[in-house]
Amino acid sequence: MKNKIIWFIIFVILVIAIILASRFVNKQGEETIQESKENTNILNEGEENMNIIKVSDENFEQEVLNSNIPVLVDFYADWCGPCKMLSPIVDEVAKENDDIKVVKVNVDESQNTAIKYQVMSIPTLVVIKNGNEVNRSVGLIDKQEVLNLVK
Repeated sequence: MKNKIIWFIIFVILVIAIILASRFVNKQGEETIQESKENTNILNEGEENMNIIKVSDENFEQEVLNSNIPVLVDFYADWCGPCKMLSPIVDEVAKENDDIKVVKVNVDESQNTAIKYQVMSIPTLVVIKNGNEVNRSVGLIDKQEVLNLVK
């Protein structure tokens, strides 16, 4: 009987140790993930602010329709996988081409603009010159195809 009680106590202690260790590991993992997200956001915000203008329903006309140079409009959403894959390509095009303006429109935050331009799928790239749409692409495309849209 004593042996059973001792084994039971050892078993309970092991279970408690495993639970505590798992909580510690999960907490450390969550902190690492949070730090990674914060570092990524800092880098992305800095890059976007320098090269790309985030546009909303409120400033779309001023930034896009009234622009003196052609505008590449990237309609996207934060949750969209293909949008995340296209974003670095659009960023690169913005950095390398001073003769075009590049803006991003979050379709979740600027639904009126997305509806006006009949954006049914994302990512959608729209090229606007002198206030008029002149070209469009839906889906993930490579850098050369993006450049072909704007030239």
